[in-house]
Amino acid sequence: MKLLFATLLLCSLLLSSSFLEPVMAVSGFCTNKCSDRCSKAGVKDRCMKYCGICCEECKCVPSGTYGNKHECPCYRDKKNNKGKAKCP
Repeated sequence: MKLLFATLLLCSLLLSSSFLEPVMAVSGFCTNKCSDRCSKAGVKDRCMKYCGICCEECKCVPSGTYGNKHECPCYRDKKNNKGKAKCP
């Protein structure tokens, strides 16, 4: 019985780690892209927060520190509750 439980536990850990890896890769991608995007921002921590949210949802960040939003329509079209652009 203990061997069966240990085997099931090991299998569940292996399966769960395979599901988490792509999420962590996206986060690394977003961190790097948002660092570049927000490098010249006046309020860097806020820029990083919203850029990260938008990147996780859209899976892309426009190049450069400003503009170029045509490269990522999802990122460009996100709006906050006031109807203004959500993504920096």
